[in-house]
Amino acid sequence: MALSTKKITLAPDASVDLHMHTTYSDGRWPAQQLIDYLTSEHFDLVAVTDHDRVDKVAEIQEMAEKQQLPVLAGVEMTTEWQGNLAHVLCYGFDPEQNALAAVCEKVVRLQLENTYAVNAELQRQGYSFPRQEEVLARSQGQLVRPKDNSRLLIEHGYAANDQIGVQMIRDAGFRTILADTGEAVEATHRSGGVSLIAHPGRKESAFLFYDLPLLDRLFSLIPLDGIEVYHPYHSEESVAMYLNYVEKHGLLLSTGSDSHGSPARMPKKHRAAISRKLLERLGVAIQ
Repeated sequence: MALSTKKITLAPDASVDLHMHTTYSDGRWPAQQLIDYLTSEHFDLVAVTDHDRVDKVAEIQEMAEKQQLPVLAGVEMTTEWQGNLAHVLCYGFDPEQNALAAVCEKVVRLQLENTYAVNAELQRQGYSFPRQEEVLARSQGQLVRPKDNSRLLIEHGYAANDQIGVQMIRDAGFRTILADTGEAVEATHRSGGVSLIAHPGRKESAFLFYDLPLLDRLFSLIPLDGIEVYHPYHSEESVAMYLNYVEKHGLLLSTGSDSHGSPARMPKKHRAAISRKLLERLGVAIQ
């Protein structure tokens, strides 16, 4: 039986973090390093939510179970809603038999095809990457994600920084391929899980800030289950706004560090009681 479906009981002040990443997506830490850190810091329950990856959930759960660390099944789906970027946190699905796998596989396959097409176009333009195996050693020299092409350009002296590298791959045909938000939520529900809009209060240029009217429109069209209220990039005003919203509409809420293993974004301990409704929906008792 998957760890995410076992009966777990936590104290209200138990330490949880429901949003983290490893090198299976865009994090800096391999999964084992993250689990070792979380264990050493005495976290009580976590969710590892790598972008568009459900194929590694069971492996991470088994890895953590050896160290008595409960890990909920989780993934952060990178989706598109009405032309806007919308990240969705999905929890509680069966890690081995779920409808999300097909959604993830399609997105990853199409994005990888585009990554290789961009690489081919760069080489057609005269750029060469003789040190590719060294630069991409973490993935055995293989292209895995779009920014690998940007890294190759930087490390071979063709781009001075990441901003220039990204612009060069855009000029070579890079495009972001996303799942449909409704499709991801529907697949989560068919898999027995729940879906929450991730970091709606981020105000960076790449992200859409969800104010109350926009949340109303989103939730009227997509049957999401809740909101990630606590996120390191949310202001106190945003947190208060989202807390009021979930209470008013009876929604679930989550707490997460969105850790990528960098010093600026490390795992963070949140009290389990804050996400009581979400955790109890997933079979975790708080008492």
